Amino acid sequence: MLSLSVFAASLLYAFVGIVIFVLGFRIWDWLTPTDVWKEIAERGNIALAILAGAVAIGLAIIIGSAIHG
Repeated sequence: MLSLSVFAASLLYAFVGIVIFVLGFRIWDWLTPTDVWKEIAERGNIALAILAGAVAIGLAIIIGSAIHG
């Protein structure tokens, strides 16, 4: 049975993980020399879209491992 404290802790960890993920991705976007979203959306740069996806997956794995312990 799932207790309320375990459920609340899971929600807290999920929220913290999402916030850290968004901040990390924004920092990566800020450090790149071009506007990533403009390149992907307007110019259709598939290579940059694949790179952004790889960065997102990498960040998610790192954050998930750090939170899990």
